[in-house]
Amino acid sequence: MSTNSSPLDCNCFAIRQAARYVSQMYERHLNVVGITSAQFTIIAAIGRKPGVQMAELAESMVMDRTTLVRALKPLQRDGVVEAAQESASSRAVGLRLTAAGRDTLARASAQWKAAQAEFEAKFGEKRAKALRQSLFELTTME
Repeated sequence: MSTNSSPLDCNCFAIRQAARYVSQMYERHLNVVGITSAQFTIIAAIGRKPGVQMAELAESMVMDRTTLVRALKPLQRDGVVEAAQESASSRAVGLRLTAAGRDTLARASAQWKAAQAEFEAKFGEKRAKALRQSLFELTTME
């Protein structure tokens, strides 16, 4: 670290500040459908892999299970996501979108595309792609 650095040169601070800014942009679009950006990523992940188990979903989203359970409660309460035992011989519970959940995902996807386009118009398509790649690399570092 440079000796001329200040606490405001903090990587964590810069990432959190940018995350809040970007989240607000996506929230503005997704609010039309009545979900948050965090809920969108959860239902998109479940929609991509119906029957995904809680532990696998939490790991793929870099969340602890308790946080994921809390995030899922309103989606289950609103009939967007359901948890069901995968088979009679197994205790494993898989997550699936309900019919209402699939409809919500379809409507939210259109809003997500609008948010994505707004971000890329402001930041640049190539820069946005490079940023995503760099950020995803961070979550796969061990």
